[in-house]
Amino acid sequence: MLVGITYDLREEYRSRGFSGEDIAEFDSPATIDAIASTLESLGFDVERIGHIENLVRLLASGGRWDIVFNIAEGLRGIGREAQVPALLDAYGIPYTFSDPCILSLSLHKAMTKHVIRDLGIPTPDFFLLERLEDLKRVAIPCPLFAKPCSEGTGKGISPSSFISSRQELAALCEDLLERYRQSVLIEEYLPGREFTVGIIGSGATARVAGVVEVKLLSDAEKFAYSYANKENCEELVLYDRIDDDTAREAAEIALRAWRGLGCLDAGRVDLRCDVAGRPAFIEVNPLAGLHPEHSDLPIICAKHGIPYRELIGEIMRSALSRCGMLERVPGAMRRS
Repeated sequence: MLVGITYDLREEYRSRGFSGEDIAEFDSPATIDAIASTLESLGFDVERIGHIENLVRLLASGGRWDIVFNIAEGLRGIGREAQVPALLDAYGIPYTFSDPCILSLSLHKAMTKHVIRDLGIPTPDFFLLERLEDLKRVAIPCPLFAKPCSEGTGKGISPSSFISSRQELAALCEDLLERYRQSVLIEEYLPGREFTVGIIGSGATARVAGVVEVKLLSDAEKFAYSYANKENCEELVLYDRIDDDTAREAAEIALRAWRGLGCLDAGRVDLRCDVAGRPAFIEVNPLAGLHPEHSDLPIICAKHGIPYRELIGEIMRSALSRCGMLERVPGAMRRS
């Protein structure tokens, strides 16, 4: 079975003049090497496709794959993560992870929270600010937390994201609107514990792979799992395996959110506790990073006894199952 891999490499974009923050969501060669070698060890044939421009050229010249392992983040627009899946849908080529609808919805954090709230899942009160004139309509009391509405990897999040006054809110929103050219999500600040929950599978077969509590160390930026903290997580963040009542409640909420949104194959849900210690949904990542040592999902799985090879195998098993291709699983994967 031939598996194509779609992805965006940081260095390819850095050489075109993009900044470190511009390419924060993209992957390193080590991640692609790990995925490719693991798929090969499971018995798959692998072709490295790369970014969407390469995919377009290959499709136009007749290139085809039995399934595509898609981790391409995309570069522009609210639908950037959905571009590769939409193109593959047009050609009838199956792929791993969520579909264009879910990838577009989840990237717009405010729209996701509307759906989550409609599902009856707890999430902090929020307001979507599209222009500075909207500040007068923000009725949520301080402290607040503000970030770009459609970024990942902690982009646009720093200690100044924690807001204790209306003056701070105005200054930060002006800065974020100018820098990111997109709406600003303003939320009630939740002061409690922070969890990230790994999910494997789709629909009724989805399960919690594990829960870790994200603990910021003394040298980390305060108040949030920020861009800087994520980029330097080995020195600044402790991922603590937790199995207490609060963690189990967080896991239940995360699984409800995953199934309610219709996410597929594997990913993460982030939660934070309110002043009473109750977990609430913050955001979902249905296209989670897959570096074996640096990315949250493999870290969660490793801490709960799921090796990287098993994680990649479960992702493929989930995708092949829902595409009606499970009988084509290679022999090496059947034995894993």
